[in-house]
Amino acid sequence: MSAAVVPPVGARIRQARLGRGMSLRALAREVGVSASLVSQIETGKSQPSVSTLYAITTVLGISVESVFDARASSPMAGVDSPGVNPPGAVLPALAAFAADPGRRIGPLVGAGERETLELDSGVVWERLGRVPGADVDFLLVTYRPGGSSSGSGGLMRHTGTEYGYLTSGELILTLGFDEYTVRPGDAVSFESTTPHRYRNDGEVPAVGVWFVSGDVQ
Repeated sequence: MSAAVVPPVGARIRQARLGRGMSLRALAREVGVSASLVSQIETGKSQPSVSTLYAITTVLGISVESVFDARASSPMAGVDSPGVNPPGAVLPALAAFAADPGRRIGPLVGAGERETLELDSGVVWERLGRVPGADVDFLLVTYRPGGSSSGSGGLMRHTGTEYGYLTSGELILTLGFDEYTVRPGDAVSFESTTPHRYRNDGEVPAVGVWFVSGDVQ
């Protein structure tokens, strides 16, 4: 499976931050990370983990999908910066997380046609389908050995509810103050506003099907 090329996420984040009149240090303080990390994300030198991306978009009041919108203009478009791809480099796979909620994905999605996004924290999202008007993401999620939903090790929280069913491998779910071992055949469901993190401490990939309902904003 080839990894999708990530669009200029950092440029979109910087654009949203400046639009709110927020300083880089103020954003970092609200998110709970260093100003240096935010700067690296904005300049494309580092990709945010899932939890950091959720936290940043929550503070800025934007959706996760909006930072992957291949159609949106970027204040850094055309600038030759490390890790920032020009609009023409965006692959169709990123439409899975683009701001086009009215587009139907399906009714049949072949195994080789899945829209894929690979994250730097060792997690791969593959969109299995989407129905316009339904605020549900239907995903095949793979946690590679050592992979985690939080590259920084912190817990994440966002709006919505999530349901997961693990088909292979093993995951450690930290949910609030509790920790669970999720094995093949096990299912999880909880409000995503509860601080949580998944991680794969094993030597084989952990694979499962996830439904995440509600707009992640």
